[in-house]
Amino acid sequence: MADILILSTADWDHPLWTNKQHVAVSLHALGHRIIYVESLGIRTPRLYCGRDVFRILRRLWRLLNPLQQRLPGIWVLSPPVLPGVTEGIGLKFNFFVLAICLSVVRWRLGVRELLLWTFNPLASRYLDLKSFSQTVYHCVDRLQAQPGMPIALLDCAESELCRQVNIVFTTAPFLQKKLAPLNTDTYFFGNVADVDHFKSASLGTCSRPTDLPWVRGPMLIFIGAIDAYKLELDQIYELVKSTPEWTYVFIGPIGESDPSTNVELLRTLPNLYLIGSRAYRDLPAYLAYADVALLPLRLNDYTRHMYPMKFFEYLASGCPIVGTAIPSLYDQADVASLCKPTAVEFEKAIRRVLHGDVPSLESRLARANLNTYKRRSAAMLRLLPRPLS
Repeated sequence: MADILILSTADWDHPLWTNKQHVAVSLHALGHRIIYVESLGIRTPRLYCGRDVFRILRRLWRLLNPLQQRLPGIWVLSPPVLPGVTEGIGLKFNFFVLAICLSVVRWRLGVRELLLWTFNPLASRYLDLKSFSQTVYHCVDRLQAQPGMPIALLDCAESELCRQVNIVFTTAPFLQKKLAPLNTDTYFFGNVADVDHFKSASLGTCSRPTDLPWVRGPMLIFIGAIDAYKLELDQIYELVKSTPEWTYVFIGPIGESDPSTNVELLRTLPNLYLIGSRAYRDLPAYLAYADVALLPLRLNDYTRHMYPMKFFEYLASGCPIVGTAIPSLYDQADVASLCKPTAVEFEKAIRRVLHGDVPSLESRLARANLNTYKRRSAAMLRLLPRPLS
């Protein structure tokens, strides 16, 4: 058993689990002990944003017990760092605090050697990379393309990190193209999903969620963060307005990363339901009652560098997919309906799916089964310079 420190960019109990939490669980399932470091706060907190204020208050509360065991073999560390501080005295303070926290963790858990698995491109600014037995940078997004991020700082720090770590993993073709010249040991692994969790949607055993509207006609569902920088909100409005015989349900937080997100126009549509976030454990039940799963992404710098995890979650649920043809999904066109991000093209694709022009359920589930976290994590571990004991 090896000890692995995961430097995340997401808090453990965030309602939308992403690569960070799932990689932690899959690495543990492969026999390793995990120390999961919650988000250090790359961008400056928005004190006018209720979510950011809540996160700050929650982090202050966790100072009473910053290291907690959330699952057998998985420990979560909430370090008392200054969020959004990435230079000067503040950065020195954060570096010192993290060093103290990790020293305490090593002593408390009896850690001898520790592998660093970072999703945070600022890792080399926060940590002494030489103190780890091996170092991994797992790049799953172009954070620089998110609103409010320090672009120049992240570009510089990410380049430094890639040159210093032992190995780099990327989840999208454009990320691979960008980072491979910085480290000869850079490998592409597309995104995957918790297939075992979502396949229950295709088994006919899920009870209908009580907050799912009872309507006639097809139901189309989107699950994920509802942010203007990722979703084509104007085109979604036109699509929903032009198809009153269809019901749309959007599940997820609004303006999670983009405070400019405005959904007031969408709220005027009687056939669109914005029901907010739902517990991860309940998501398959919603997909079990969907006729189509939607992925209406914008085409921009962020989405060109992303590989949407929800794509394989949708596949695993058995639900037909209609989504934007972004670069990372080009090779998945045989198991999904991909199109341009316009209302007209989405409507055409959806109508084809509703009329039965869709890849077989068997082919969709088979593709999902090839893309699981445990399978991908095991393949990544095999590429490490030193095998884990």
